[in-house]
Amino acid sequence: MRDIDLVIFDCDGVLIDSETISARMLIAELAERGIDLDMDYVARHFLGRSYPVVLATVRKDFGVDLPESFEPAYRQRLLDAFETELTIMPGVADVIRALDRPYCLATSSSPVRVKRSLEIVGLDSVFAGKVTTASEVANGKPAPDLFLRAAEKMGAQPERCLVIEDSLMGVRAGLAAGMVVWRFTGGSHLQGRALETPDDAVPHREFANFREFFHSDLLSEGTEPQR
Repeated sequence: MRDIDLVIFDCDGVLIDSETISARMLIAELAERGIDLDMDYVARHFLGRSYPVVLATVRKDFGVDLPESFEPAYRQRLLDAFETELTIMPGVADVIRALDRPYCLATSSSPVRVKRSLEIVGLDSVFAGKVTTASEVANGKPAPDLFLRAAEKMGAQPERCLVIEDSLMGVRAGLAAGMVVWRFTGGSHLQGRALETPDDAVPHREFANFREFFHSDLLSEGTEPQR
C-alpha cells in the first residue's frame, strides 16, 4: 500500500453488517402498502444509495405516493432494530488498528443513522471527526462526489486513496473519483448471491474476509481492475 495515503471505508455492509436488517425492514414496510419487493431487487437497485433516492425510485417504479410520515417512521424503526441486531463486521476493527496511515468513513447514510450505528458497534471514537455523509454533497453514489469530499477533508489526493466498498454503486463512485477500489463481499446481504461485475463496476480487488485485508495477493503490485 505504499502508494496509498488514505483508506476510505464505506459504512453499511463494510464496517457494520446492516444491509440485511435494512432490506428486511424496507421490504416489510413497503409490503404493507402493496409493494412487493424481494432481496434481489433491493440488492440490485438500492444498495449504496441514500434513503431519499431509494424512496424516489420506489415512487417512480411503482407509482406509489408514500406519505411524508413514511420516511421518519421507517428510520426510527430501523434504528430500533439496530439496537438489538446490529453487529460490527468481523475483523474490521483489527484492520483499522493495524493501519499505518490515515483512514476515514464515507457513507450514503444520514448523519443521525451513521452516528448511532457507530456508537452501537463501538466505532464512534475510532471515526470521530472522520465521517463524511451524502448530506455534504450534491450528488450521491454512483457520482464521485462523496469520496472526493472525504479525500478533500482529509487532505489526500484522489489517486492516492483506497476505497473499501460492498455495493456496485459504491464501486462505480470510487472508480469515477479516480481512486483504487476494493470490493468487500463478506457481508450477510451478499452471502449465497451471484455477484454481478458489470463492466463499469470492476474493482481492483475483491475480498470476502477482513483477515485477508493485508494478504499479499491483495497488496500485490499493480492497480488494474481485476475480472
